[in-house]
Amino acid sequence: MSQAIVDQPAVEFGHVAHVTVHFDDLDAFGLLHNSRYAVLLERALTGYWADRGVSYQAGQRSAPDVFHAVREFTIAYQAPVTGTGPVAVHFWLDYFNNSSARYSYRFQSTDGRTVHAEGQRSIVRIDPATMRPAPWTDTARAIASALLRPAPADA
Repeated sequence: MSQAIVDQPAVEFGHVAHVTVHFDDLDAFGLLHNSRYAVLLERALTGYWADRGVSYQAGQRSAPDVFHAVREFTIAYQAPVTGTGPVAVHFWLDYFNNSSARYSYRFQSTDGRTVHAEGQRSIVRIDPATMRPAPWTDTARAIASALLRPAPADA
C-alpha cells in the first residue's frame, strides 16, 4: 500500500474513498477523461455502501435501496488529474429525504491539497415493480446518517 493511501486526509463530515485511475481512463493528452469522473464517483459510492451491506452481487440486490436512479449529475473541473494512480473522492450527503438524496463530492489529490473537480449527484429510490419513487428503508437511513453534512451554525 502506498504512503499516500495510508496518510488519508481527515474530513469533518462525509467519507473519503480512494479510487484508482487506470491508463484506459486517460484521454489522448494523458489526463483523466471527463466522462470517467462519473464512473469513479460511482465506484467510490458503491464501495462505501457495499462495505455496509447494501450492494448488488450475483444478480441480486442485498437491499431494496440498491434500486435507484440518478436524477442529476453536475461537475465543475478545477485542475486536471494527470496520469494513473490513486485519487481521493470526498463525498457527503446534503440531504436524504423520503425517496431522494443529494450527494456533493470533491475529487482531490490523496494528500487533500489539490481539488480536481467537484459537483453534485442526485438520486431517487425506485420501486422496481412500479418504477415510481419509493421510500428508503430504515437501514439506508441509518447508513446515510453518517454521511450527512451538519447544518451550518448560525453566526
